[in-house]
Amino acid sequence: MANDFKNAHKQNVTTITDVYEAPAGPPGKTSIVLEMDVANTTNTLTTVSVQVTDADNSDTQTYLVRNAPLPTGGTLQVVSGQKVILEAGDKIQVTAAGAVDVVAAVLEDVNT
Repeated sequence: MANDFKNAHKQNVTTITDVYEAPAGPPGKTSIVLEMDVANTTNTLTTVSVQVTDADNSDTQTYLVRNAPLPTGGTLQVVSGQKVILEAGDKIQVTAAGAVDVVAAVLEDVNT
């Protein structure tokens, strides 16, 4: 199967929300998060956290950013330049103190 580019997006995120979950696939396939942007859609300063949850151990969350301040109308590039590798069932999750919109560009079905 060919690699597939996907956009994952969520609007008005405040509570912990799954933005993207790597699909189950044949062994040796992963997903790569190429870019992820978070935009503050409120009229006040807010904070945002983005974490990766490991499917093999759901108690293991690793923060990409934690309680980062996001000014009114501001955007935070959480993933830009580096890449985040996700195995089947791994998730990117976002939470914020005020409403935010999230967009992630993902490449799926990548051979490891």
